[in-house]
Amino acid sequence: MNKISVISLTLSVLLFHAAAYAQDSGRSAAATWQVQKYDLNVTLPQDSARIVAVKAVVNLRNVSQKPASTLTLRITPLAEVTSLKINDAIVDFTKNEEKINSSSSLQRLGVRFASVSPDALLTATIEYKIGLKDNTALSSVSPTNAQFLPLSYWYPTPNSWFYARGADMAPTHIKVNAAVGQTAVSAGNEVAGTFEQKLNGQPFFVAGSWDVSNQSGVTVYSPKGTGADGQKRAAELAALLTEAKAFAGGILGKAPDVPLRLISGRRGAGFGSGGTVVVDESVFRRSKIDSLTVMNIAEAAAKLWLGNAVSVTGEGYGVISEGLSRYIATQFIESKFGKDVADVERLRQRVSYAAVSKRDAPISTVSPLDDFYYTEVANKGSMVWRLVAKRVGGAEFSDIIRANAQDGNLNLAELRAAFSLQKDLLDNLLDKVTEMNLLAGLPQSNGSETKVALRNTGETDATINVTATTITGEKITAPSTIRATSFGEISFKTGSKIIRVEVDSDKLYPQTEYWDDVAPRESSDSDPLLTAKRYFDKQDFVNAEITARTLLRDSPRFDDLRILLGRSLLSQNKNTEAEKEFRAVLDEKLPTSRSIAWANVGLAEIASRSSQTDAALKYVEAAIITDADYGASLAARNLRNKLGYASAADASVKAFFADFDRAATANRKADVDALTMPGEVTKFAGGVSGSTEQWQTQVRQIDRIDASTVLVEASMTIKLLNKETETGMAVYRLTKVGTGWKLSTVEMFEVR
Repeated sequence: MNKISVISLTLSVLLFHAAAYAQDSGRSAAATWQVQKYDLNVTLPQDSARIVAVKAVVNLRNVSQKPASTLTLRITPLAEVTSLKINDAIVDFTKNEEKINSSSSLQRLGVRFASVSPDALLTATIEYKIGLKDNTALSSVSPTNAQFLPLSYWYPTPNSWFYARGADMAPTHIKVNAAVGQTAVSAGNEVAGTFEQKLNGQPFFVAGSWDVSNQSGVTVYSPKGTGADGQKRAAELAALLTEAKAFAGGILGKAPDVPLRLISGRRGAGFGSGGTVVVDESVFRRSKIDSLTVMNIAEAAAKLWLGNAVSVTGEGYGVISEGLSRYIATQFIESKFGKDVADVERLRQRVSYAAVSKRDAPISTVSPLDDFYYTEVANKGSMVWRLVAKRVGGAEFSDIIRANAQDGNLNLAELRAAFSLQKDLLDNLLDKVTEMNLLAGLPQSNGSETKVALRNTGETDATINVTATTITGEKITAPSTIRATSFGEISFKTGSKIIRVEVDSDKLYPQTEYWDDVAPRESSDSDPLLTAKRYFDKQDFVNAEITARTLLRDSPRFDDLRILLGRSLLSQNKNTEAEKEFRAVLDEKLPTSRSIAWANVGLAEIASRSSQTDAALKYVEAAIITDADYGASLAARNLRNKLGYASAADASVKAFFADFDRAATANRKADVDALTMPGEVTKFAGGVSGSTEQWQTQVRQIDRIDASTVLVEASMTIKLLNKETETGMAVYRLTKVGTGWKLSTVEMFEVR
């Protein structure tokens, strides 16, 4: 609790704030108020102003066992509240800061009123304005689009988004009065631009201009001007959402009946609620859908039940809302793309969790206030449910989940009771930090028998598979149980020499380390990619190749590692071998977007070495529009310039930069700001207009992204006050507003 000066406050105010804060702070015991419904009427600015007006009506219930006469509402510090009513009566309110961490905080609005009995209803009506200085992934306003996601804290709510038992979730009614040319989208049924969501959720909306189509019963909002390839991606994305929803229904029961929507956006990709999912607009330009997009869609489908149709509350709620959702999403990927592809996703989850496993907290009590919260509850949580499902069987696992969700509420305590036969396992996994590390010793041969020493540093028994690989490549798998904090041994009877063993080859258990699961040791990192990358970064391409090949033997579908192998081969001028690896990545069922970009860069380089300029340029363009990795985009652009290609000139773009150069060198901030998208590149624009002696932009390449967006590559010559002249390349994103261009992003600035 924040320290409050007793001297500066009266006793009554002190008691009021103490009670309000204890009501629902991040790690408090119980809430007083529960939201029954959010009703939000939003008016976006119709001009260059960046002020959003909101009228919020929040229906609340006193869920405590005592009468209540105080209410605390949380909202963004950017909100200027002009009016607050309780049951239609205007009331006075106090404003205070509630620190989240060293860099962010919430605004607390406190009110007092006549006592309300337990289970009674109350209505709070708040009118306020939000003025945005900078656009972010969570909140943005511009002449072409707008976006407000829950974690921008744009709406008032009683319990903190960082509440240990879960943030407020309730049905929503959202009306957005969008700017001219924009369409607003949210979750739920739409009638004349108003969205009514009957499931539980947190208020959000996205506004913009799209090409709208219906694919497989899903409304897809594609970037304006999306061509045939983009429409193909739209159909694939829609089919994935439909299939993921059906798969989740097989585990969780009858599917919620809500409209399904996919919205392309430059920001907020991965957010999903109530059947509406935001996907990166670049997906519609890529040759195939990437792994992260599929995972996001599958998780959003699972959350239609876990959090939307079924309330997920109580201590450790994230183990269900995030962990169980990720487990189901990964199972969907396995059913759709195969176990080997799903195993790569599980590898990524393990690597992500391993990065925080030595500083985590018990997963049953961890809070969103912890910086490792989502990394832990999603990835370790997924492993917990996979272990439980493995022990009880898939059918029984689904039956238990469905049975406990029938009342519309699901919490960790009731699931622990329902899986009572797994009590010891769950107590260890949920109530303690991870201390388990499973180790395998070197195989010791004696005639036709080979023994392997095993060790378990954890405080619970581990029942696992141990896989041995013989000199002929044969794999032999045998089960074993290693007692808690003890040693074990397993024997393999084979006439062939065993050259490698791996403990917990199914990778079921959360561990502090994974690299020592294998003997002889092949790595000293839980992340196999990092092991090979260390050699690559030192330009030791021979050892990078050797290491990547060794690690790919056990994870042949790990596309990130295969890309590193291809780049290592390319650096050794092994063009034919490198091409094979890059094409294998592009043929993968579910590569990362980064891998897609680097594969195209690699193929472009190989084509250029063979003087196949047209083919090289085709791959370069694919790498650039994939828009997935800074390094890949930079490498593609450098190669294109090396090939001497120049895109068609655009007089309007050149005119824009002529105006920008004049404004920059004149140090007229108002003129520079007039050429930038409101809320975008504010620091860049401020730096340009404050101390520029020379600013010269020579347009070299123009890549058209969609109907109203281009990427402009330019050769820069600049001189800032008290500095030497600098030159280099910059890449700017320009967006068409009306009939003119605005600078919306500085994608690259390689000026030295």
